[in-house]
Amino acid sequence: MDVRHPIDNVDTRRGPTASQAAGLTLSAARAIIAAVQAEARASGVAMSCAVVDSGDQLVAFERMDGADLVGVTLARDKAFTALTNRMPTGDLPSITQPNTEFFGYHTVAGGRTIIFAGGMPLERGGVLVGAVGVSGGDSIQDQRAVDAGVRAFVEG
Repeated sequence: MDVRHPIDNVDTRRGPTASQAAGLTLSAARAIIAAVQAEARASGVAMSCAVVDSGDQLVAFERMDGADLVGVTLARDKAFTALTNRMPTGDLPSITQPNTEFFGYHTVAGGRTIIFAGGMPLERGGVLVGAVGVSGGDSIQDQRAVDAGVRAFVEG
């Protein structure tokens, strides 16, 4: 259990989920979002950030004032894509272009699969515990912000 981000267990009859037991608590998700927003502010870009657990259930989400509305869906779907593929969404473009093996991959999961930067899996001790998705800037800005969020989780 991550003592820096303890479980906010107000219902003591329920035990933690696997993701919570591995440290992906609401407190940890809030720290991830705070790191993403700090990077977004440094870049001068309003962003949305979604943090999901290993079952793709939303742990926390925030949309900064002024962030594009489409970013709500994109951030959530980037987290989904990073989780289900267990890889950064920014690694997908090179293998999903025309004349490559996975061309058309963006249509997987009813179109929820995002094939550009901004989504990262969250691992603890080599175990996939969730993912984070960020949207609002260009691919470089989104990747910087999501990297900041992952660092906050790993170092947190």
